[in-house]
Amino acid sequence: MKSYAEDLQEQEKALENIRHKLALLPDASGCYLMKNGQGTIIYVGKAKVLKNRVRSYFTGSHNGKTQRLVADIRDFEYIVTASNMEALILECNLIKKYQPRYNVLLKDDKTFPYLKITNEAHPKLEVTRRVLKDKAKYFGPYPNSYAAHQTKKLLDRMYPLRKCGVMPKEVCLYYHMHQCLGPCVKKVDKETYDQIGQEIASFLSGGHEEIKKDLQRKMQEAAEELYFERAKELRDQIISIDAMMEKQKITTSDAKDRDVFGFSVDKGWMCVQILYVRKGKMIERHMSTFPFYGEAYSDFMSYVTQYYSDNPAVPQEILLPDTPKLVQQAETDAQNVEYNAERPADVLLVGEEPASYAKTTNTEQIADQETGIKETGAKLAGGLVEPAAAALALAEWLEVKVLVPQRGLKKQMTGMATENARVALDEKFKLIERDEERTSKAASNLGRAIGLEQLHRVEAFDNSNIQGSDPVSAMIVFIDGKPAKKEYRKYKIRSVQGPDDYETMREVIRRRYERVLKEDLERPDLIIVDGGRGQMKAAIDVLENELGLCIPVCGLVKDAKHRTSQLLVGESFEVVKLARNSEEFYLLQRIQDEVHRFAITFHREQRGKSMVTSRLDSIPGIGEKRRKLLLKHFGSLKK
Repeated sequence: MKSYAEDLQEQEKALENIRHKLALLPDASGCYLMKNGQGTIIYVGKAKVLKNRVRSYFTGSHNGKTQRLVADIRDFEYIVTASNMEALILECNLIKKYQPRYNVLLKDDKTFPYLKITNEAHPKLEVTRRVLKDKAKYFGPYPNSYAAHQTKKLLDRMYPLRKCGVMPKEVCLYYHMHQCLGPCVKKVDKETYDQIGQEIASFLSGGHEEIKKDLQRKMQEAAEELYFERAKELRDQIISIDAMMEKQKITTSDAKDRDVFGFSVDKGWMCVQILYVRKGKMIERHMSTFPFYGEAYSDFMSYVTQYYSDNPAVPQEILLPDTPKLVQQAETDAQNVEYNAERPADVLLVGEEPASYAKTTNTEQIADQETGIKETGAKLAGGLVEPAAAALALAEWLEVKVLVPQRGLKKQMTGMATENARVALDEKFKLIERDEERTSKAASNLGRAIGLEQLHRVEAFDNSNIQGSDPVSAMIVFIDGKPAKKEYRKYKIRSVQGPDDYETMREVIRRRYERVLKEDLERPDLIIVDGGRGQMKAAIDVLENELGLCIPVCGLVKDAKHRTSQLLVGESFEVVKLARNSEEFYLLQRIQDEVHRFAITFHREQRGKSMVTSRLDSIPGIGEKRRKLLLKHFGSLKK
């Protein structure tokens, strides 16, 4: 293990090398890759000017999370790109390839669910997470599996596509329920399937109102012809459509498909909210929360690019939030900035609606607008134009409109997404604070119930064996009511033969606290043994009579159903009365369950190893490698 002086010397040498490389950085856009001492890539970033961005990591002061990243950097390399768009795509690909520790990684819902109409002679509707080039029709993505399956459930009732994986020889129940055309027993032409596919596509594209009117007409016809059961089925379908669409909260004047992004940061964490707007109506949302280490907007854009690299269904329009500083100054300098890869001008300064582009026919006026934007960008110093550059690059890559709204309904939509993200982060930290308060309060209340002034550190022990074979013991540590897993310890029992739980407890208590005395480790405020009076007596005897330690010992007794029942304390084995629904009792349950889990897992590992041992293992000087060589050479143990 390296000494502190050697590590410091190595760090100084690395920093000297970095200083030389910083002087050679180009004034160009590109991506940079930060490496640790082992040469592993720990962070990937993009920059409009590599020289300025990379230097900023090694000059000036940083907040805690950036300091943590910089402290691990021992080298870097960079890749120059021709444009911001290339840098954006390259960063996304590098992050997916290297999975750097400090980058935002799109781990949750990496593949989103889609509805798929298969390209078969007799197509069926299914939920899938894999989008293939198989000429099937895909609809989505859906924010979660539940939303996709609920939509499929409704469509299955409305459209009679086959449900079976393998074509049966006779009709199934779905045929009698009018939810399958029965292609297994009768011919169904392609035109029928095409019509059903078009109706499903129309429904999923927002045409549910027309379909609802058609169902209402059919329901009335069925009722007039006295087919009341069929009329009831149609009525239930209408109710299901209404129930699915009642979640919609925002309605825009147009009928565009949009993804609306918003994000919030606090205490080194970022929350991203995506509002899904389909045919002008908000139908669902998706939330991701994760720690981040780089610059907030840059890491947010990394999330967005990863999201669309794994998501082939891109909407007609993407709305991105602005940075707070840019909003304050840009409100006085500009209106709405639109980025459209399909138009000849990369950046347009327009009015409330994009249609104003058509009204601007004077080329000098267009040039004046572009100049105005450049001047506005020049006024906004210190990276405040990052949203504009990022939106432009994203628009060129995805070939769709990407807007950074400054006012109006679209601004309200990104504001709603941002506010949802802020509320979600606040809720996360409040829940953490509440849990910490409850656990620390439970620990202090438990200490008072036992008669201790404080209960900071608890060490709990449990033994595990099967009729004395492979005996092991385990110790866990709880600090202020929370598990400290780095301090857990495992013990192979050496001196005990057969199933003797008391002697096993003596050995493990002796070994643990001899080491505590020898190495002057922190002593616990309370020792808990998983067992009753016998285990407590064994532990107290070793602590007081052999080691001269005075540490309170408690025993956790289980009932007939192997659940936490009683807490015994002191040499008189007094039962501590705790309410079953109290936080203190729940804390004891967590301690007992955790130490039992840890012990039984270790015992299973040892038992698994002992089941594959050989007689050669008992011969001194023969290890695992030599045993394998001997068996390979001779072929068997007998030979």
